[in-house]
Amino acid sequence: MIETEAESRREWMLQQFNFEGFKLQRIKKYKFWKDDNHAIELTTKMIERRVVYSKQNPVKALIVDLAEDYVYSSARDYSGRTGLVQISFLS
Repeated sequence: MIETEAESRREWMLQQFNFEGFKLQRIKKYKFWKDDNHAIELTTKMIERRVVYSKQNPVKALIVDLAEDYVYSSARDYSGRTGLVQISFLS
């Protein structure tokens, strides 16, 4: 995929990945991730808090009065309106 995917910054990105991979002997050529990124377990409640938080960002930035007024927010769809981004409802 790395050899065939069209990307305007391809050469620069390959240089960066190669540089990171060069630092470790176990890496053969490219390294795509950072070592300090540690996975954490998210509970349903934690995910819900993050979703609510992200939907409130346009409100806190004073772009809109209500989260569902932001055209790029799924909050529109959950309020019965249609947003610009097509979403799939999860049950």
